[in-house]
Amino acid sequence: MEELNQKALFLGPKTENSRFFKDMLKWMIDDHISWRDNFHPDDKPTISRAEKQKSDFKATLQRTAEALVELACTLQQNSVPWFSPRYLGHMTSDTLMAATLGYILTILYNPNNVAYEASPATTAMEIEVGKQLARLLGYTTERSWGHITSGGTVANYEGFWVARNLKSIPYAIKAVMPELVENMDDWQLANLPPHRILDLVDRVKEAGSMDRVLRYSARGTGVQAGTLGKVLVPQSKHYSWVKAADVLGTGQENLVFIDVKDNYRMDIDHLKKTIDGLASQKIPVLAVVAVVGTTEEGAVDEVHRIVELRKTYEKQGISFYLHIDAAYGGYCRSIFLDEDGGFMDYDVLKQSLREHNILHPDIDWPKQDVYDAFRAMPEADSITIDPHKMGYIPYACGAVVFKDKRILDLISYFAAYVFEKTEDNPLLLGSYIMEGSKAGAIVAATWMAHRVLPLNITGYGKIMGCSIEGAQRFYRALRAAIPLELKQKNYIVYPLTEPDFNMVDFAFNEASNTDLEAMNELNQKIYELCSYKSGPVYYHRFIASKTDLSYEEYGDAPKTFVANFDIPEKEWDRVRSVFVLRSCVLTPYLVGNTTFEEYWNHFMKTMWKNLLNVLENS
Repeated sequence: MEELNQKALFLGPKTENSRFFKDMLKWMIDDHISWRDNFHPDDKPTISRAEKQKSDFKATLQRTAEALVELACTLQQNSVPWFSPRYLGHMTSDTLMAATLGYILTILYNPNNVAYEASPATTAMEIEVGKQLARLLGYTTERSWGHITSGGTVANYEGFWVARNLKSIPYAIKAVMPELVENMDDWQLANLPPHRILDLVDRVKEAGSMDRVLRYSARGTGVQAGTLGKVLVPQSKHYSWVKAADVLGTGQENLVFIDVKDNYRMDIDHLKKTIDGLASQKIPVLAVVAVVGTTEEGAVDEVHRIVELRKTYEKQGISFYLHIDAAYGGYCRSIFLDEDGGFMDYDVLKQSLREHNILHPDIDWPKQDVYDAFRAMPEADSITIDPHKMGYIPYACGAVVFKDKRILDLISYFAAYVFEKTEDNPLLLGSYIMEGSKAGAIVAATWMAHRVLPLNITGYGKIMGCSIEGAQRFYRALRAAIPLELKQKNYIVYPLTEPDFNMVDFAFNEASNTDLEAMNELNQKIYELCSYKSGPVYYHRFIASKTDLSYEEYGDAPKTFVANFDIPEKEWDRVRSVFVLRSCVLTPYLVGNTTFEEYWNHFMKTMWKNLLNVLENS
C-alpha cells in the first residue's frame, strides 16, 4: 500500500484542501437526500408545493438562514483557531477531514448508540473501534473490551467504577459463597489480583449466584468509608480523579497523592514507600493510577516500573488494580507499532523512524524510559484514551479499554424497553457503560479516521512524528535562546523540562530579578498578550495557554525549575507557586513551507516583542 501523505489529511490552515472538502460535502448531502427520497418512493410528499409558497413558510426558512448567518459571525469572531500553527495552547488542533466528514454525514442520520435498535450502523462501528483501540494499546482483542465515551473524564470514571466494584467482590463472595474463599482473611481478600477475582466471578456465574453476589458488592451495598482501601494517584493527575472519588462514593480522603519528580513523572520510590506504609497498617490499595501524557507537562510516568513493583508486591500477597490515564498520550503508541501492529524493539523503532521520515535524524526520541513505559501499557487493567486529543477527531470523543471483558459482569445493567436481555449479545452497549444516550456521529468520525489512517507508524505515527519533532524543536529553541536586552535590562527564558511527548512549558524572567512574585506577574502579563484575555484571538500572532505549578499540587518539584532563574530556595519556600506558559505542539503543520528554525525564531521574536510590550506598559 502506498504511504499516506499527511498534507492530504486536513482541510489545512488556509483551506488548501477546500475543493476536495466541498466536493465531499456536496456528495454527502446529495447522498442523504437521495436516501430520504428513495425510502418508500411511493409515499406522497408531506409538504406540498403550495405550502412552500406561503409567506409564513418562506419567512420561517428566512429565520433559519438569518440565525445561521448570526451563528457563523459569532463563531468566526469568538472561536479559537485550532487549525493554525500559530495556536500553541491547549490539547487541541485541526481535525482530520475523514473524521469531520464522517461526523457531519452521520449527524444527518442521528443514531443513538445506547442500543442497537437505535443505531444499527454505528453500534457495530463502536464495537470495531473498541477492538482497534485495544490492539493499539497492546491488549488481546478477544479478551478485552473498549468503547467510546464523551471524554476522558467519563472514561476515568469507568476505570474507577470497575476498580471499586471489582475490589468489593471478594467480600461479597465470602458473604454468599464462603466456600470459594475459605481460609482467606480480610487482608487476603483485599489483595487478590484482578485476574484472580475474575476467576472467582466465573465460578460464581457457574453456580448461578451472580445476582446475589452483586447485591453484596459495592454496587449493591455502597462503599463504607475506607473499607476498600486507598487510590494512589500522582500529583500530576487530571482533576477528574478528585471528582471521581466524590461521584463514586469512595471519598476524597481515600485519595493519596504520590510525589512527582522534577521531570513531572510519578516518583516510583515514593509510590513504594506509600504502599509499604499502608501495608504496615493493614490498609489495602484499591488502585494505582499512572499517567501517560500529563495535561500540564506531557510527562509519561514510568509504567514499566509500576508494573514490576506490582509483580514484586504480589509475591508478598499485596495487589491492586492498575489504571493508566492515557487520555492525552494514548494515540502516541501508534508510532511504536510496525505495519503489522507489532510493538517494535527499541533499535528497530529508532531505525524505522528515520526510514519512514517520521523524525529528523537529529531528533533523539524516545528516550529508553519513555519507550519502556509505552511498551508496558498492556499490563494495566484499564486505559483511558481520547480520540479528540491526539486522534485529531472532533469533540466530544473519549474512550476506555479494559484488559479483561469479564469485568462487564460487574457493571452490566439492562433496561427492558431498550434491550433484549441476552448476555451474549455484545451490541447492548448501553447496559455496559456509564452513559445512556450518546451520539453515534462521533463513533463514525473515529471509525472514519481509523479507516483512512492506520494505528501504526506509517499511519497515525506520521502525525505523531510531526507533533513530537515540533515540540523537540521548540524545546531546543528555548534552550538556545540567549539573554535579550530590553529597556537596559537582560531577560532570559527557560523551558520547564525536556518533553517526554509534545508539551512544552516555559517562563521568562529579568536576569537579575530574585523576586518570584515579580517573575510570576511578568509571565502573567505576557500570557495576557497571547490569549483571549487581551481581545479577539485573531489579533494575536501566537496563542498559548498557561498553568500554575504550586506547592499544593506539586510539592517541591518546581523548585529545580525556579532555581534556573537564580531564584533563591527561600523565595520558593515563601511564594510556593510558579506561573508558566504552556504550549501543546499538536499542530501537524510545522513541516510545511517554512523550516523549523524559521518558525521558532519567528515565535521567539514574537514572545520577546510581547515582553517588550509588557515593559513599555508597566
